[in-house]
This record gives sequence, structure tokens and C-alpha cells, in this order.
Amino acid sequence: MNKPVLAKSKAITIFLVFALGYFISTLLRAITATISPELVSEFNLTSGELGLLGGGYFLGFASVQIPLGYLLDSKGPRKIVSYFLSLSIIGLILFSLAQNLTMLLISRILIGVGVGACLMGPLTAYRIWFQDETQQRANSWMLNFIFISSKLNDAFNFKNINWCWCWCMFDGTFNCL
Repeated sequence: MNKPVLAKSKAITIFLVFALGYFISTLLRAITATISPELVSEFNLTSGELGLLGGGYFLGFASVQIPLGYLLDSKGPRKIVSYFLSLSIIGLILFSLAQNLTMLLISRILIGVGVGACLMGPLTAYRIWFQDETQQRANSWMLNFIFISSKLNDAFNFKNINWCWCWCMFDGTFNCL
């Protein structure tokens, strides 16, 4: 199959945008642990309810993987990743406006669904848009970036920032994507 050759600068830009999206998804995965003291004090949550919020993210993330594969192959990664990230934006807004556990949980599920495309979307895009020689390198860099971003995620500490502002910051970052 003859693939179009992307300019090096365009390929790097595509990679960096997708890598940033995945980095944000790793932050969103663990942010409830980081802001748990604020969530406990503001919503009077138990440890079980905090665990439920964390599980809601993974429920949304996992539930979308099979339809995501079909959608990426049939509609393409550009549209699908954009649509899915829009769901994350809605989830982030709902989380920042939540008044009870139910809204927190619904928003975490939406966030999980939305960022569900942040790994397979880039891998599909590399398969479609990159030459075979650079595709494997981009996949490898993406997996290395996943490891690095998960370690950086552990280092982030938002204890001195109001949790609503954390969600608004992520929302603004997704709007830029």
C-alpha cells in the first residue's frame, strides 16, 4: 500500500499532540487520589466511594475499547479522537460542577470514555499516516512516553491548588487539542 509521505515537522507535531493527549489521560486517571483529601472534606466521601470514583474512570475506559477499534478503522483517528476528547471535556466540566457523589461518578465515567481513545487513536494514526519505517519508531516512542508520563504523573502534586481549578486547567488544555 502506498502511503503519503508526511513532512518531518508535521509528523513530529502529530506525535507531540497525541503524546500530550495521552499524558493528560494519565493525569486524569490518578487525579482522584491526588485530590482525595479535598473530595473527602467537600463531599464527605468514604474510602469506598473514593475507590468507586477511581473505578468509574476505568469502567468508562474499558467499556469503549471494542467499539473504539471499529470506529477508528471506519471513521479515522482524527475525527474519533476529537469526538472522544469532547466527551472528556464534558466530563471535566461536570466534575468541576458536581454537587454529589452521583454526578462525580457520572463525570468520571464520561472522562474515562473520552480518554479511551488516547492510546489506540495515536497507534492507528501512525499506522495510517506514517511510513512503515517510521511507524514502528513512533509506536515505540509512544510506549516510552506512556511510561515516562505515568512516572511524571506520580510526581505531580496539586495539594496547594483548589481541585476545581485543576479540572478547569485540564478542560482548557483539552480545548487546545
